Amino acid sequence: MASHEKSRIVSNFKMHGLTPRSEASKYLVEVLGPLSPNAREKWLDKIIECLLKQSLKSALVDRAACEAAVKECNAEHSDDSENAFLVIDAFSVPRFTYVSARKRFLPNSELAIGAPTLHGSASDKVNLFREHYAILHQRTARHELFTPPAVGTVKELQNRKFQLKPIEYLLGSSTKMGEIIVLGMLSQLKEGKWFLEDPTGVVQLDLSKANFHSGLFTENCFVLAEGKYEDEVFHVNAFGFPPPEPAKQTCSFFGNINFFGGPSPTSARTSVKLKQLEENADSMLVFLSDVWLDDTRVMDKLRLLFSGYAEFPPTCFVFCGNFLSASYGNSHSSILKENLQSLGNLISEYKELVENSRFVFVPGPNDCGMATILPRTAIPSCLTTGVTSKLPTAVFASNPCRIQYCTQEIVVFREDIVTKMCRNCVKFPTDNNIPSHFAKTVISQGHLSPLPLHVSPVYWAYDNALRIYPLPDLIVCADKFDPFYVMQTDTTVMNPGSFPRTGFSFKVYLPASRQIEDSKIEE
Repeated sequence: MASHEKSRIVSNFKMHGLTPRSEASKYLVEVLGPLSPNAREKWLDKIIECLLKQSLKSALVDRAACEAAVKECNAEHSDDSENAFLVIDAFSVPRFTYVSARKRFLPNSELAIGAPTLHGSASDKVNLFREHYAILHQRTARHELFTPPAVGTVKELQNRKFQLKPIEYLLGSSTKMGEIIVLGMLSQLKEGKWFLEDPTGVVQLDLSKANFHSGLFTENCFVLAEGKYEDEVFHVNAFGFPPPEPAKQTCSFFGNINFFGGPSPTSARTSVKLKQLEENADSMLVFLSDVWLDDTRVMDKLRLLFSGYAEFPPTCFVFCGNFLSASYGNSHSSILKENLQSLGNLISEYKELVENSRFVFVPGPNDCGMATILPRTAIPSCLTTGVTSKLPTAVFASNPCRIQYCTQEIVVFREDIVTKMCRNCVKFPTDNNIPSHFAKTVISQGHLSPLPLHVSPVYWAYDNALRIYPLPDLIVCADKFDPFYVMQTDTTVMNPGSFPRTGFSFKVYLPASRQIEDSKIEE
């Protein structure tokens, strides 16, 4: 390539406000040199566009950033059909930490944070709450209710209606204050006494006159408390949740970072090819929970289900445990293996489903595996050979797991979480509209299990697998509670219900229209 062509690439690169180092320049010349001038211009524009989406460490663009941009461009032009459907294990979810000084999320690898261990240290437990608070605080402080106006006098800015204060502001004040709003974690440090915690301190609460907004307020959930601080006690007038934030708005602040997981360093939401594949109106995802393989009624209904879908195979069947109706003690694993073998034999009778559908298995609380601590690993492979040998597309996933279908993000969680949250409410809602309250709680908390660790144990170092920020398109919380689906903040929260307990009902999700269909196999 001529020298003037090389200089043209570098000058074009500088024209976009980016000053590459010499290594980056040499790399771009090597990559773009063999192309024709017209193709070179197009590829250079795409590379610059990808670079602008990255979270660069400095104003200078190094070779690593250029290599990542070229890799992303190549991925966009490759066959995306293989990445149209991905099942992401909970233990492989990307790990990011919010750095308040830079107001951005950075990969833990850049922050010199070591790889997580299953049984973490005490610092992992501290970081569990600290990072959750940091995510909610930056989201709340950025909300229009707490953002100061662009113009105004100093007094007007100070007297705006909503001001978010840390707890140390209360503890350090010696004068009477008016109404104050504090973001903190609701906790019970002493029997019968409630406290509010944040990284700056702890304050005791008086809830005798508190009004609770909609939601399920449980211990260890993060709340916005409004009230007055007198006599070393914060007298709460109203409780609410941190305002939620749609995924589009989150991405507008933090760019195209792939928080969800998968092979690509950038989010699949912006892929044009995947968006086109998503428009297939015939695609559907079928969700069933409590698929008791040792129950003859369930197996009979599954046969009817497969025969009904044989002519129009769904994109995916998602089966959630428990996969046995009872505990069989020492023989539990052998019985589960036999019944999974029976299920594999049943599905293999329908060649259309075997060739065109995928099968995802999410373990329940009583299924074989590690202790009942979240996230749970998949059912051991030694028990699943009866299915995987007959179904090449079968995936035994973790609990929770994540499914990327084209540009849509789906989280599947098998836990009786609705029941647990209702049981541990500080104050139970009076209108009994549990689905709406539950959906608001999970979305506002940005977490699948906003409960105390003694109620819902979590591996401290892997708590990030339970976070839902940015919000996905669909959250499937498979619970023994009555089936429901609720749309809030551009996210659908769905419970397919227990398959045998609800008269063999299940849910069907249509990605093209983002609609939920109630389905049932009649007697």
